[in-house]
Amino acid sequence: MHVHHIDHPLITHKLTVLRKRQTPSMIFRQVTEELVMLLAYEATRDLAVVDVDIQTPVTKTTGKEIAKPRPLVVPILRAGLGMLDGMVRMAPTAEVGFLGMIRDEETLNIVTYAERLPKDLSGRHVFVLDPMLATGGTLAEACRFLHERNARQVSAICLLAAPEGLEYLRETLTDLDMNLYVAAIDERLDENAYIVPGLGDAGDRLYGVAG
Repeated sequence: MHVHHIDHPLITHKLTVLRKRQTPSMIFRQVTEELVMLLAYEATRDLAVVDVDIQTPVTKTTGKEIAKPRPLVVPILRAGLGMLDGMVRMAPTAEVGFLGMIRDEETLNIVTYAERLPKDLSGRHVFVLDPMLATGGTLAEACRFLHERNARQVSAICLLAAPEGLEYLRETLTDLDMNLYVAAIDERLDENAYIVPGLGDAGDRLYGVAG
């Protein structure tokens, strides 16, 4: 696993807005979109491209366009949905799939309860969106799921990561090659597996508490 901590003044500024307790959901969603766009700029550096002949207003030339098969963006439900708009703004030709995963409270295993993905991902560069890398269990299972469907490359984008989650991925995904892009690596997890200092529950802050 290759960890890319993207340290940039715009990223740290926007992340500070997200961390603030008083930031309302509307602003939280907007700033999340902007932050993901900045992370996506770095995460898509190695997208495959092909030459294409075009006509400019002045002359003919050769440009570049994203190669096929198109990249696939996969938010992990529900909080990952809040990152989707920012990602597809930067990669508008990408296709979108979905993964819903939850921890079984009895077995503690990660269970996939929903998925909308091609059965074969051969040749595809897949971008997984998950705001918080806490324990690492869900993201590890998602990456393994995608590799088992023959994804050519998997890149994960997270707003925050905890050292415990990073260590879990390193220990668990030793046989998989993946890239992880994060805006910050925080101090630790607390007794409830929340990232400290973190920003709270990303899903609740994006969409509120329903139920």
